[in-house]
Amino acid sequence: MSDETPVEPLQDTDLAAVERLKDAFNKLKGELGKVIVGQQAVLEELLIAIFARGHCLLIGVPGLAKTLMIHTLADALNLTYNRIQFTPDLMPSDITGTEVIQEDKATGIRQFKFLRGPVFANIVLADEVNRTPPKTQAALLEAMQERQVTVGGERHRLPDPFFVLATQNPIEQEGTYPLPEAQLDRFMLNILVDYPEEEEELDIVRLTTSLRKPNVTKVLSGTDILELQEIVRKVPVADHVARYAVRLTRMTRREKGEVPDFIRDYVSWGAGPRASQYLVLAAKARAVLFGRYYVSTDDIRAVAGPVLRHRIITNFNAEAEGLRPDDIVQRLVKTVAVDEHENESGRLPKIFKSANAG
Repeated sequence: MSDETPVEPLQDTDLAAVERLKDAFNKLKGELGKVIVGQQAVLEELLIAIFARGHCLLIGVPGLAKTLMIHTLADALNLTYNRIQFTPDLMPSDITGTEVIQEDKATGIRQFKFLRGPVFANIVLADEVNRTPPKTQAALLEAMQERQVTVGGERHRLPDPFFVLATQNPIEQEGTYPLPEAQLDRFMLNILVDYPEEEEELDIVRLTTSLRKPNVTKVLSGTDILELQEIVRKVPVADHVARYAVRLTRMTRREKGEVPDFIRDYVSWGAGPRASQYLVLAAKARAVLFGRYYVSTDDIRAVAGPVLRHRIITNFNAEAEGLRPDDIVQRLVKTVAVDEHENESGRLPKIFKSANAG
């Protein structure tokens, strides 16, 4: 972190944009609430990833409105949206697009023309991404990391903003192809979509079995999102908060330094440096969405689960005792000490008071 180029401090216009982002966050939750009942934590994590310029993997059993949630989000953000249903016979060109020979009727000249695939959209839903072979899954790698696709030796830029929101079904693993670790690591957040509460499920039944069709109002445009993503990057992070994120990540690596006994007992491989980056970025986005101009270790702890759970590989001992990566993360959060400079009261840390005073 010390070698990173210093980020310019927030200006008055930026602080106004933070307030605008907080208002947009509340409006988005309201619009999504017209269609999606409950799932507030899931919606919050989705928006954190979008404003932090990251991709998401949503895991949940069928019927929990994962697809509807993503489609509704695209509508509320006024973004283009494509859904790709991943199947065993899906080919890479079915995602990225392909070149076809086209003849000019006037001149008779034939030339290749690139026909864009469904990946050319602001929000791409990769539905049941683990049901297609690795060759096709890999077609998303370049798109997710470089935000471009290469076909026939020519690069084609993807629209900006660009997000891949993939879904997986945690049951029915027969005939599936688990995502390789390299591709899992490119998803900023791994979001768990759980069953609704009883009252929420009753509201779902009432909403979906009537003639009512909620009208979702567009809250933000693509240009607005790009501007707000820049604001998130500008949010200052105190050294002790950044160090806490790095320490949390490094504590997952059993072969490096002093780690808790439960890491040595239950973890095969820990998280890489991208986890530290995403912890800080997601914490920045969370702070701004709640109207704060600084990041606290509480923000880091709040996003630790979705950032780390798919980057920790547990061993046989953990499986035998029924321990999941989430259990490891929860124990880590309780174990890793917070720097003494952390202000537990939630007030603005001293290092930022002088810059924003007056």
